[in-house]
Amino acid sequence: MGNDPTYNHSDCFGKFPFPADVPEPLKDKIRTEAKALDALRKRVLAEHEDLTLTKLYNILEALREGRVLTEAERDMHDRGLITLIRQHHDTIDSLVAQAYGWPTDLSDADILTRLVELNKERASEEAKGLVRWLRPEFQAPDYQTPVTQSLDLGEVAPVMPDNVIPWPGSLPEQVSAVQQVLSAAAAPLAPQDVARAFKGKRASTVRPVLDALAGIGMARRLKDGRYAA
Repeated sequence: MGNDPTYNHSDCFGKFPFPADVPEPLKDKIRTEAKALDALRKRVLAEHEDLTLTKLYNILEALREGRVLTEAERDMHDRGLITLIRQHHDTIDSLVAQAYGWPTDLSDADILTRLVELNKERASEEAKGLVRWLRPEFQAPDYQTPVTQSLDLGEVAPVMPDNVIPWPGSLPEQVSAVQQVLSAAAAPLAPQDVARAFKGKRASTVRPVLDALAGIGMARRLKDGRYAA
């Protein structure tokens, strides 16, 4: 149909907000459980040629839904050691929740909401030069965390760099770029302030994008006409 879900590495994995500053003992626990899960699944598939990962996880999903298994499903459940697979997943879910500092009983919708908010925070950090690499020793061995210094001079007007960012060609990219400018700002911005961050753009160009962000809850339009992340 042309609207089927697809996996894009740079969008789905590269921008995923993984937990940061996770203690090494907790990392080790997650790693141990993940390796145990992987080894169990490989052993099951090696011992039963008719079983596949899809079949195993269809049974697991049925159990999570509370559906009664058919006789054929019960057979696959027993041979596939689905109960053990589920236990590993439940343990990993709990440990990963600890890594994020979140409760372990969040719904899928709550988890998604928190991930979106965390993604916005990371985008703001990266706009300021702070990148939380997943494996810095491989991804960016020469990277150094930026040192920031600030003076408390009271509330001042936001200072935006003039014409430093090329205006993206597609609407999704425009929305993402404008949202990052808002997130990186220390104070709410007027449309003309945001426009100054893009080469050759005026307030009339960025205002519809700002309104779109406000409409989907990713920005706030203030009474004075300014916008905030």
